[in-house]
Amino acid sequence: MTIRFLLPLTLLATLPLVGCEETGAVAQDLEALREPDLVRSVALAPPGAEPGTCWGREVSPATIETVTEQVMVQPAEVLDDGTVISPAIFRSETRQKIVKERRETWFQTPCEDVWTEEFTSSVQRALAARGFYHGAVTGVRDKRTLSAIRRFQSPQGLDSSILSLEAARSLGLVAVERDKT
Repeated sequence: MTIRFLLPLTLLATLPLVGCEETGAVAQDLEALREPDLVRSVALAPPGAEPGTCWGREVSPATIETVTEQVMVQPAEVLDDGTVISPAIFRSETRQKIVKERRETWFQTPCEDVWTEEFTSSVQRALAARGFYHGAVTGVRDKRTLSAIRRFQSPQGLDSSILSLEAARSLGLVAVERDKT
């Protein structure tokens, strides 16, 4: 056997190893590549926000579709016995229709001073324990971490890579406030 055939055989021998990695983790890693860089709002907060609190904002654009309809310009002329003298005349009208309105969602978040390397590592470990984060615990808020945050929050109705305070509490990362009564 010549060396020319050894390389393809070596590649074929490693193919079964590719299937050993969990396919969901691979898909999530690819999904993380599409995650936009994290944009933090520095001084933005919704009206009436308590001073000293930090907020995230997610804006989902409106969904617009183009609709083409046939509009009757002139009805058909029909005799009493059902005989059509002249058929109806239609024209096509095309217009844009808003299917889903633009939506702006404000939510409270852990403040930036909380986001230490240790806190980020805790977020990664908590998400990994729940099957949302697949990778090394680095303490870096990278695209893989942001994508995992989005996947964790999405089923609760928040499609954002900015960690909400509610999600941080449910992960056990931020103290839950008690009633002062």
